[in-house]
Amino acid sequence: MPRSSDALGVRAASRGDLAALLDSADPDILLAAIENPALDEKMLCLFLERKDLPPEVLARITKKKQWMSSYPVRLRLVRHPRTPRLVTLAVIRQLYLFDLVGVSLLPSVPAEIRRLAEDLLLNRLAQLPLGQKLTLARRGPARVAAKLAEEGLPQVLPLALDNAYLNEGQLLKTLARPVLPPRVVEAISQHRKWSYNANVRMALVRHPLTPLARVLEFLPDIPVHHLRDLLSSATMRQDLKSYLTHEVARRTSRKR
Repeated sequence: MPRSSDALGVRAASRGDLAALLDSADPDILLAAIENPALDEKMLCLFLERKDLPPEVLARITKKKQWMSSYPVRLRLVRHPRTPRLVTLAVIRQLYLFDLVGVSLLPSVPAEIRRLAEDLLLNRLAQLPLGQKLTLARRGPARVAAKLAEEGLPQVLPLALDNAYLNEGQLLKTLARPVLPPRVVEAISQHRKWSYNANVRMALVRHPLTPLARVLEFLPDIPVHHLRDLLSSATMRQDLKSYLTHEVARRTSRKR
């Protein structure tokens, strides 16, 4: 623990010296440095980019009204992996839409906080104008992209399906929903990536809204044991059963 005179020296350091002190690994020096009146918002924001900051330093910052009234500081506190959890949970609800997107996609942010950021985005979707939905469809996390796809808006749907974060698991959840606009199922069945995914194809074959002509194009590439499973399913669409029976028979006879 530094002597009180050392702490006083840090608090009274010039702006030029303060920048160097903020690079220290010593928590006591950092605690004194953030009390220095020369510390401004720009310096503090740069300081908060350090992922190795001690929790007690972050906790001290969150107790200062001067800094908690600053949006850039609050944003960086939410993004910091060591910010006290209760502070993050309170402040994250104040973030702008696309800052929430950034938090939801930042690997260094705790999983619980990323999930909450996604939940907050999902809760705002219904009130968003089309332009923001288009941007979210391109850049948002997987759950948000899937939800936007489910809405079936013609301009938004293709962007959501092309979203780099959208994954098989989220798309299968979408296809499992009891109510879905027909254009969503058709778009997935025609998509250059998802229509070639084996598990998505199986979900499409089972789905009553997938165009029959598209399902028939899938059948030759589906393993015969999966076709038999489909035939034995009580929920299999009736218009497809005769085609499945024929395809299984064709494959079986070919092996004899």
